[in-house]
Amino acid sequence: MKQFFKQNPYWLACVVAIIAVSGYWGLWASDRYVSQANVVLESPQIAAPIFDFSSLISGGGGSAADLLLLRDYMLSVDMLKKLDAELDIRGHYAQTGIDIFSRLLDKDAPIEELHEYYLSRFIVELDDYANVLRIQVQAFDPAAAHAMATLLLKEGEGHMNAMGQRLASEQVRFLDDQVERLSGRLDASRASLLNYQNERGLVSPAGTVESLSAVVGALEGELARLRARKTAISNYQGPQSPEMVRVNNEINALRGQIDKEQARMAQKSGNALNRLSSEYQTLELKAQFALETYSSALAALENTRIEAARKLKQVSVLQSPTFPEYPVKPARLYNSVVFAIIAIFLGFIVNMLVLIIKDHRD
Repeated sequence: MKQFFKQNPYWLACVVAIIAVSGYWGLWASDRYVSQANVVLESPQIAAPIFDFSSLISGGGGSAADLLLLRDYMLSVDMLKKLDAELDIRGHYAQTGIDIFSRLLDKDAPIEELHEYYLSRFIVELDDYANVLRIQVQAFDPAAAHAMATLLLKEGEGHMNAMGQRLASEQVRFLDDQVERLSGRLDASRASLLNYQNERGLVSPAGTVESLSAVVGALEGELARLRARKTAISNYQGPQSPEMVRVNNEINALRGQIDKEQARMAQKSGNALNRLSSEYQTLELKAQFALETYSSALAALENTRIEAARKLKQVSVLQSPTFPEYPVKPARLYNSVVFAIIAIFLGFIVNMLVLIIKDHRD
């Protein structure tokens, strides 16, 4: 055997490496306790949900995008700082009793190094099929692992709710301001319309114009009737006859009344009804537009409030953080066997290369 190892030192190195690594995993590597939790994101159903094919595929829980946002926050430096402030994870992972390959070597390590170590001990993965976030927290003490996982869930839920509430509040606040501004515009438009009616003494100039048009039409009909009668009388009576004089007087009176009514409706200057009607219609259209805009803003505000409430996310825990009873990490036998297989495989590769070189030399 000694002769074999002397002739093939790489096999000796392979055996030594396997013994050393197996000794590390079997005897020296510190126990790591794992606390696990599974969570989903849910939104309140304010309105009856619409069942369609897309909802059947995507499921009823939170979307994968929201879960990825939660995962990113749980693995962020901000979360690391909160955990360190609450639970002193620097002190826990830098304990001197932990083996040198597993512990945090420098308790005062910069945040970049600490975050890199944090990512090796906190595993947050998205299960795309079940749409569930699976969390694993590794620590060197079962109580510490459970406490870290519990705080991780608490801070994650608070962050998602705060983010949703902030967005919802900004949307609702903007629409509240718009509704208040449009309400003031509506009040001003109505006040202008009422003042115009009071100053002109007319409730509806357009209605008055229509009434005057009807009166003028009736007067013109009467005028046409009198003109026909005058024509008939002129066939057997003279211009100075009492009947002819009376008919002429009536015709002149009707003409004067018609001119007067037409002057009320339209004239080049002054407060003619057609001018008043045009001004009134402009004010009325402004008031109507302000009312419609205000109504649309109210509807948008209500819809936004409902939609904002629906967008609020709640972290629902499918499995609460477990309190580990025995260390499941590291996988000592698995790691030792895998390393041994790799080392032997590399030994065979080196042995093959050595044989090829010897063959070429010969």
